[in-house]
Amino acid sequence: MPTALVTGASSGLGAEFARQLAAAGWDLVLVARDVDRLETAAAEVRAAHKVTVDVLAADLVTDDGCARVASRLAADPPIGVLVNNAGVGTYRAFGEAELEAEEQQLDLNVRAVLRLTHAAVTAMRPRGDGRVVNVSSVAGFVPRPGNVTYSASKAWVTIFSEALSLQLAGSGVSVTAVCPGFTHTEFHERASADMSSVPERMWLDARDVVREGLADAFRGAPLSVPSKRYKALVGVAGALPRPVLRAIMARRGM
Repeated sequence: MPTALVTGASSGLGAEFARQLAAAGWDLVLVARDVDRLETAAAEVRAAHKVTVDVLAADLVTDDGCARVASRLAADPPIGVLVNNAGVGTYRAFGEAELEAEEQQLDLNVRAVLRLTHAAVTAMRPRGDGRVVNVSSVAGFVPRPGNVTYSASKAWVTIFSEALSLQLAGSGVSVTAVCPGFTHTEFHERASADMSSVPERMWLDARDVVREGLADAFRGAPLSVPSKRYKALVGVAGALPRPVLRAIMARRGM
């Protein structure tokens, strides 16, 4: 059976990527920091889908954690799909949040994605087959004053993924940036973010995000923006003059 590796797999979008890949017949390597939650998630997937599920506890903020996951990406059985899902946001004003927290955000959202994608592409390209799915965000398309570093980190993930997909064209290896909007997961709760001002119509279901993201990834699309409403918002944001977009985001404050 083919094998997929998913980071941040103990909850939220990562757990949903694991479930949907397993339902499609993929064996899994699940990566997260919390061993107990990781083992629980793995047991649930094994029971539901009868696939092989290995767990790899790793903190991707650290060099050691990234190195151990990179080693698995280079090993057998080969990894056919890498889902770089692990990520974090602070939702604190830049200059008020501790510098260490800002640096850790970049280590996880950017540096880990770079290192694991490098390991995956290095292993996949000689085989002429493989897919990398980098979970980004619509936050990367707009300047968000309420989450500055997160927005910038996701802009990097999106452009990195699109550029790498161009480089790898014709190689058999594809790279897709999946850019959801607000999604019902534990993400905002973990960031202690007050999301009460976001209307319900703007929230997405994790199952829909993953279903659309995987469909786009398996057809080789470099960019996936789940849902028609967020596709429209991204299109409008790209068409607006930057001073107008900045004025809009300044009023929103998020």
